[in-house]
Amino acid sequence: MSRSMTAEERRAFLSEGTRTAKVSVTLKSGEPHVSPVWFLLDGDDLLFTTPADSVKARVLRRDPRVAVCVDLQEQPFAFVAVRGTAELDEDPEAVRSWTERIGARYGAAPSGTDTGSGPAPDDAYHRPPGVLVRVRAQRTTAVSYDDE
Repeated sequence: MSRSMTAEERRAFLSEGTRTAKVSVTLKSGEPHVSPVWFLLDGDDLLFTTPADSVKARVLRRDPRVAVCVDLQEQPFAFVAVRGTAELDEDPEAVRSWTERIGARYGAAPSGTDTGSGPAPDDAYHRPPGVLVRVRAQRTTAVSYDDE
């Protein structure tokens, strides 16, 4: 049976473990573009970083509308879907700080280090991300499928 999550349950779900967010933007041609990202919450905002020349960054500069989905793919199934607008921040210090915090959640070593766990320093995560993306939710759907 499905039920809507409370705001507290939604934040806990989004903060648990290392689930990835699937970010969807609309290309100039009207086609959808979806890609997985590592993320963190800042209050109710969802934050991720991306290279300044990535498809996501280029599209969001033109059109800040974005959809994001995070799901639990095993029982009990659950998901949070967010539609909103993206605010881009290219301040190098903000980008670096959030990139390190996000990477820590997913077990990545800070740029230029190798702890023996997580991606190697030359991995894509360690390329200069360039842009911090803050997704401000305008509509959120959060559903849990409980075992009842």
